[in-house]
Amino acid sequence: MIRIIIADDHTLFRVGLKQMLHSFSGIDVVGEATNAVEALAAASVGGADLIIMDLTMPGASGTSLIEQTRKARPDLPILVLSMHDEPGTVRRALQAGASGYITKGSSPDTLLTAVTRVGAGERYIDPTIAEALAFDTAAHGPGDPHQSLSQREWQVLRLIAKGVMLSQIAEQLHLSPKTVTTHKSHVMEKLGIGNNADLIRYAIEHKLFD
Repeated sequence: MIRIIIADDHTLFRVGLKQMLHSFSGIDVVGEATNAVEALAAASVGGADLIIMDLTMPGASGTSLIEQTRKARPDLPILVLSMHDEPGTVRRALQAGASGYITKGSSPDTLLTAVTRVGAGERYIDPTIAEALAFDTAAHGPGDPHQSLSQREWQVLRLIAKGVMLSQIAEQLHLSPKTVTTHKSHVMEKLGIGNNADLIRYAIEHKLFD
């Protein structure tokens, strides 16, 4: 039996996913969460073998929530189920600690395969996404400036590009304002950018945030 927590803030989608999972043999949904706080609480309680997590929920950015969940429950595999299939987004989710990634457009068979394999401690990426990742790496290569960003610098970049103020970024990421400012400086230095407008333009051109 694979015991699952569903973390998604869209009620209709969550209910439909729960019904689909219950239709599979050997799978049971033992918890639900509608925001980052609830997701962390559900994960910390224990009793689950896998958490299926959306990337965009209230309370924390996707990669930040993945990192926090991994810290709270290092043994709990994370399967991302998101509407976003951009190679950069997928890569960052995996780097943050996700064990698998599929999209909300995936077939029931793909969902079952992902749940079974990730729940068993393996890694799984939807083959279509895996192919896109391979082509993206070939097209852009590791030489793109943003590839050198640390996970924390990536989070700061995404939030700045979304128009979030530095004080709010510090609160969301549980960092001091001085630390966030330092990360921002490092991002701009690595990308060769001197102001926020160019930073946002770079993020949009490279599809670095959703």
